[in-house]
Amino acid sequence: MNAAARPGSPATGPFIAITGGTGLLGSYLVRDLLLAGRNVALLVRRDRKRSATTRVEAIVRHWEEALETTLQRPVVLEGDLARPMCGLTDDDRQWLHWNCSALLHNAASLSFRGSDPAAEPWLTNVSGTRHVIDLARAADIGHFHHVSTAYVCGLREGTVLEDDLDVGQPFGNDYETSKCAAEKLVREAGFESATVYRPSIIVGDSETGFTSTYHGFFAGLRLGHTLLTRVVKGSTSGPALLSLLGVNQADHKNFVPVDWVSAVIAHAVQTPGARGRTYHLTHPDPLSMHTVGRVIQEAVETFSVAASPDDPDLCDERWFADNLRSQLDVYQSYFRNDPVFDRRHTESLARHLPCPALDDATLLRMSQFAIECDFGRRPARVPSPSGSAAS
Repeated sequence: MNAAARPGSPATGPFIAITGGTGLLGSYLVRDLLLAGRNVALLVRRDRKRSATTRVEAIVRHWEEALETTLQRPVVLEGDLARPMCGLTDDDRQWLHWNCSALLHNAASLSFRGSDPAAEPWLTNVSGTRHVIDLARAADIGHFHHVSTAYVCGLREGTVLEDDLDVGQPFGNDYETSKCAAEKLVREAGFESATVYRPSIIVGDSETGFTSTYHGFFAGLRLGHTLLTRVVKGSTSGPALLSLLGVNQADHKNFVPVDWVSAVIAHAVQTPGARGRTYHLTHPDPLSMHTVGRVIQEAVETFSVAASPDDPDLCDERWFADNLRSQLDVYQSYFRNDPVFDRRHTESLARHLPCPALDDATLLRMSQFAIECDFGRRPARVPSPSGSAAS
């Protein structure tokens, strides 16, 4: 814990404790809650090179630079979700008891495959959730907020209600199975209120294109960008990409911008009347796979450097499609046709926060950002949004 937050330190109001605050969605949640004037405590582990405090400071400075403002520093609790009580000291647990009224559990593993319960995604998504629940109980925190996923629906078709969870559905991968198990733990934990948020596939910032993770839509974009160095521009056609994805171009996929997901969660966390419900944070207008293929094609042909027609190692469209398909195998279960996600709870809660349209211009802006920073390999300038989406 940082020096300003030791047990007994005066607090200006109850704190919201957050896990997963250094990830993409977590960093936006930190931004939106700090901008709303809320006291925030972050449970963060150290990495190989940086302490938890140093990691949090980098997040806050990122937003200060982007927003050209000064933000209050969160309280930092250094721990590890893989350990009982998240590895917190007695003093840290006591501080949580006296200062935190709510806990927002956002940390998760996005690993799709793993049958070992001692490895990912089970280690973080199930064991980690159990440790966070135990910590919240020990600290007598009554209001638990949990970031799940819309894909706890597994391979269901038709309409999925927000209150649905386990109806005997099969799952497409271990990530979905583990997140369903985690949500069950939260629902059965007996908190005064348990509020669940289920985003679909999170993409970049709808205004700036910024992202720091490259899953889902960005997986196809990254491989298309990489493989374009082996084919002539124009060979990466929409039909080749759709063939790669193995879906009918009339199928639909649900993507949501990270800034909107954060804005809705930040609003809900601060709204007592929102407690105890489950919210599908999904887009009302899912993208057709035809659109996904067409946008990826346009993005790589506009922003990536294609192979020269004189390149002796030049390959054709069939090579492109076959190799991209093989490298995207792990994502096949995500690039399937989505069910209809009922959004009645979300619409009732956040009518004032309409989900931004994911039109071609927005998706290309996200694609350009990802390609220009080489999917996280190069430092990227911090884009300046026109304003926070948080209420």
